[in-house]
Amino acid sequence: MNTAVIDKGLVSQFLALAKPRVVSLIVFCAVIGMFLATTGLPSASVLVFGTLGIGLTAGSAAAVNCLIEQRIDAVMARTRARPLPSGTISSMQTVTFAFIVGGIGLFLLHAFVNPLTMWLTFATFVGYAVIYTVLLKPNTPQNIVIGGASGAMPPVLGWAAVTGQVTLEPVILFLIIFVWTPPHFWSLALYRTQDYARAGLPMLPVTHGPEYTRTMILRYTLALFAVTLLPFAIGMSGWLYLVCAVALSGQFLVRAVQMKRAYSDALARRTFRYSIVYLAALFSALLIDHYVR
Repeated sequence: MNTAVIDKGLVSQFLALAKPRVVSLIVFCAVIGMFLATTGLPSASVLVFGTLGIGLTAGSAAAVNCLIEQRIDAVMARTRARPLPSGTISSMQTVTFAFIVGGIGLFLLHAFVNPLTMWLTFATFVGYAVIYTVLLKPNTPQNIVIGGASGAMPPVLGWAAVTGQVTLEPVILFLIIFVWTPPHFWSLALYRTQDYARAGLPMLPVTHGPEYTRTMILRYTLALFAVTLLPFAIGMSGWLYLVCAVALSGQFLVRAVQMKRAYSDALARRTFRYSIVYLAALFSALLIDHYVR
């Protein structure tokens, strides 16, 4: 009885290492890319093994991120309860978990999807777990901007899984997430500034102050509004998506303006949460439009 409870608890800790909420958004965007890549439906094998492979590799990258940042996580209120800082999982267990899960993910992609998707997914792993976590995050306030390239890859991976190539359409999907990332993450950083300062991380609100950060959020949100119009501009989507994109981006822009004019931590928190809903809704609208027009 006790062993079962311990095992269940251990499984939940390993699951926490993989950051399931983050991975679920990654997988969602990858799956959208798969469906948008074909006029019909993706094959069952590509859908299943592509989703598993991308999801497992993303979970592995998240675990490596937790391993490298465990000392930083220990001093931040938002992350101090994670498995490594709390001592419920050891560093060796994390390395083993990341190696096995990532290895299985890449194997599935190579064996059952195609080599291009496997290599792109591996490059995304390196970009997040190594380039962003080790080089960018602790050294430059532009870490989110540059490192956002890794986070923007999921729809490209999904598209490559179905077609075996990368064309203009997935690049536009990449651009949407790439431009979305700074206002999304800087909204979080604004109400967690003291946490990042305590951890010694050069996040934009720490290095340049909250006023400058709010200005940059507004500028990137304006750029995001423009970028989300590109699928309609190139004929990738129809009027349904355009209406949804304008409505969703307009609401995001209103929140960015409000933060610029009358900031509060509560508003930044709501903007951060809205940004997650925004991306999911935007890509859902693109998917629905793809099949109804």
